[in-house]
Amino acid sequence: MSLVPFAADLPETELAAFGQDPWWVILLKAVFIFLILVLLTLFNIWFERRVVARMQHRVGPNVHGPFGLLQSLADGVKLALKEDIIPKAADKVVFLLAPIIAVVPAFITWAVIPLGPEVNFFGHRTPLQLTDMPVAVLFMLAIASIGIYGIVLGGWSSGSTYSLLGGLRSSAQMISYEVAMGLALVAVFLYAGSMSTSEIVAAQDRLWFGLILMPSFVIYVIAMIGETNRAPFDLPEAEGELVGGFHTEYSSLKFALFFLAEYINLATVSAIATTLFLGGWAAPWGIENVWEGANTGYWPLLWFFSKMFIFIFLFVWLRGSLPRMRYDQFMALGWKVLIPVSLAWTVAVATIRVISLEADNGINRSYLVAAIAVLLVLTVALMFVGEGKDDSEPVEVSQEPHDAFAGGFPVPPMPAGGAVRGAAEPLSFASGRTTVTASAEENHE
Repeated sequence: MSLVPFAADLPETELAAFGQDPWWVILLKAVFIFLILVLLTLFNIWFERRVVARMQHRVGPNVHGPFGLLQSLADGVKLALKEDIIPKAADKVVFLLAPIIAVVPAFITWAVIPLGPEVNFFGHRTPLQLTDMPVAVLFMLAIASIGIYGIVLGGWSSGSTYSLLGGLRSSAQMISYEVAMGLALVAVFLYAGSMSTSEIVAAQDRLWFGLILMPSFVIYVIAMIGETNRAPFDLPEAEGELVGGFHTEYSSLKFALFFLAEYINLATVSAIATTLFLGGWAAPWGIENVWEGANTGYWPLLWFFSKMFIFIFLFVWLRGSLPRMRYDQFMALGWKVLIPVSLAWTVAVATIRVISLEADNGINRSYLVAAIAVLLVLTVALMFVGEGKDDSEPVEVSQEPHDAFAGGFPVPPMPAGGAVRGAAEPLSFASGRTTVTASAEENHE
């Protein structure tokens, strides 16, 4: 007997609603999602600039349109009218295809994200979701991982060293943080008993997975920031090191496509977090008890996008607060912290799930749960053993006297080098051909 139900074993009440729509409903849904993402991108750019401006005591965009809302549209028109430059050393075919490869998967991922329940859509009863499948979450992860090839190929095809380094950094980030992200979602699959997004939302009718699976939620939030190349994990761009990273050689509409892909991915990972951990389109607690129609009609769109904007504000907040990490720190966080913790937590959740589903095991569940908690604490503690130890070899301090005017310029001794100078030792300064020697007491006078 299977201890954990799979999507194939569940009643097909949620999935049966899909695949029955006429072609015009499917087309209108697709256009609806496309328009939402484009308008959402324009708003997110304005929102980020306004929030960061407030954090830095500036005004931000406030000229074009009410409250500066049309500033993003003006920037898009400006990019479209700029000169399109292709470097001579670039592989033209790949150089042109890379932005398209980056932006198309960002749109496709939204096909399986539930935005609301069944509604009356121009006289036809249909769910507010383009489609769904038993492995919808795996579909989202697979499509999202394709988008990284656009960044890698864009950096490689530019014929620039800086762009190539940015593309290589992106591929390393994908390997590191998609592993942790995937492991964080395993606990959700175990508790929901399905990989269908609509069924995962339905499984959170009593309690959100973000609370009962808090470690998975925290790991996913960290991993989604690394996946979208956002500060403090924006190592592929790193303006101070790589000029602009993988898109250094891009201009005009091709650069705009990369920009569009970044902000759509920002909304995508926020929507996935809302769906898997915050109950999706369902109204927050208490609202449904006061208002019976909170989860009916088109009102769930309000709850869904409100939850999603919480994560978008988190992205902006982190960008305005934290400095960029070093690359070795970034890789160590992914491989030495997130992945081991994800593995330990997945094993613990699977064990607890088996205990809760197996009623006739004859073992006291409380003891097993306590043992698992102790195992988790020990696992996390062992990860940080030796963090404070300095395994490097001690630096040998040279006992030779320091030559203050070696090379003709006054050079102070290094903190760890040279003999300790006494207060009465004469100080030497060199200026051109004349050397002046004075004691410390004379200098004090």
